[in-house]
Amino acid sequence: MSDTSFPLPMRWLTLIGLGEDGPAGLSDEARQRVAAAPIVYGGARHLELVAPLITGEAHSWLSPLDRSIEHLLARRGQPVVVLASGDPFWFGIGATLSRFVPAAEMQVMPSPSAFSLAAARLGWPLQEATVLSLHGRPIDLIRPHLHPGRKIIALTSDAGSPGQIAALLTNLGFGRSKLTLLEAMGGPRERVTIHKADAFVSDAVDALNVLAIEVASDGAARIIPYTSGLDDALFSHDGQITKREVRAMTLSALAPRHGELLWDIGAGSGSIAIEWLLADPSLRAIAVEAVPQRAERIRENAGNFGVPGLTLVEGTAPQALMGLPQPDAIFIGGGGSEAGVMEAAKAALKPGGRLVANGVTTEMEAVLLAEYSSHGGSLTRIDIARVTAIGTMHGWRPAMPVTQWCWTKPETTETAE
Repeated sequence: MSDTSFPLPMRWLTLIGLGEDGPAGLSDEARQRVAAAPIVYGGARHLELVAPLITGEAHSWLSPLDRSIEHLLARRGQPVVVLASGDPFWFGIGATLSRFVPAAEMQVMPSPSAFSLAAARLGWPLQEATVLSLHGRPIDLIRPHLHPGRKIIALTSDAGSPGQIAALLTNLGFGRSKLTLLEAMGGPRERVTIHKADAFVSDAVDALNVLAIEVASDGAARIIPYTSGLDDALFSHDGQITKREVRAMTLSALAPRHGELLWDIGAGSGSIAIEWLLADPSLRAIAVEAVPQRAERIRENAGNFGVPGLTLVEGTAPQALMGLPQPDAIFIGGGGSEAGVMEAAKAALKPGGRLVANGVTTEMEAVLLAEYSSHGGSLTRIDIARVTAIGTMHGWRPAMPVTQWCWTKPETTETAE
């Protein structure tokens, strides 16, 4: 076996994780590297913590960060130190730098992450807790994780975040949740306090804080189940929504896979795109909707389901599809019978990608029958009936049948001679 290791001098970039105790928490080697570095990058707080060690140039991160990255990469091959909080590869700068610098050129000296420190203070097995970084991100991201009995460790953005999270929990029916606020862990300002979500009082909270949540509901809490086919009542809609049973079958046919992008064309309430995103944090989705009022509901629903990353494109297909990133899967729920929509969707789809189209009108059904005849795939008729009151009795009331065409784009297209 060949030796793939690199001599230490080739590791020109050193990433050093800091705790709130500054130089005292660093190894001798880490302190020596900071002292010997011609240039040291870091946030203003990081540079201040180790200021007595720095003999070279101190470079505070610029905004946007790309400016500093360019400055750093221009020194490739020269000794450079980057300071970070805790573990640089746990929601840290290491994840960003790894896109530009190979691991063979980096020496990483991590300290315990905020999550590890919090778990140690709480006595929680870290593998049994949900860890979330809400630093610089919407607190709505916590919503899908709110299940009674769940333990969440959330890294927050600032002093106001714990109060905002407590208010959100209370509004969603989780006011009984126990909150442990851990501030400035590992340093002289460390403080740990316990609160109840619906009685949280913000009292000079340190900007560096982690909030640990033991989720408890009040009985009528908004809990987002893990399954596809969520209750229609959870969504804001005007009736233009793929009903839960059909939605479950549609998500099954779309078959989300890690890191994939979905186009939801004629998104209505956004329910398909939202459930796609809930399947895994790596997934991405673009909802295309022409009606402004529905587009606003999609934004509202995305926030309420904790998937604010849903991209919304307001416009009419196929024109609105121009210039969008190539999708791995496409759902057509509305407007599929309009001229050019189906052709544009098929052309844009990646080879091996899945297209699922639902129709309730005879016009759309005719389109799907033609597509099935020309391209194959599968064609399914979905009939749902529900029990409703008929006077003092009950009976089955059928919903409008849905025709569903599922097609996988061939990996290669043979060209006729």
